[in-house]
Amino acid sequence: MPDIAKMKRHASLVDTAAARLGIDLEEQALSGALRFDEISDAVLKCMSCTNPDDCAHWLSRNEPVAESPPVYCRNKSLMRRLKEVPA
Repeated sequence: MPDIAKMKRHASLVDTAAARLGIDLEEQALSGALRFDEISDAVLKCMSCTNPDDCAHWLSRNEPVAESPPVYCRNKSLMRRLKEVPA
């Protein structure tokens, strides 16, 4: 049985990381640039990350939109692809 608290934490990390990169996951999904199953896959990848505390620290800093996710991000290819999609 999945750990619901862990799943919620990582869903939040994925969503917040996307926002930090200037990506609106909901808008990307509604426009068809992102499939809903890609969102759940991203959360599962995030859950297997060994650096969630480092990611949370990166996200907690008050900085403008980031150019790229941290090098250890397991969703960096997805985030880079979505960053290229015109708004």
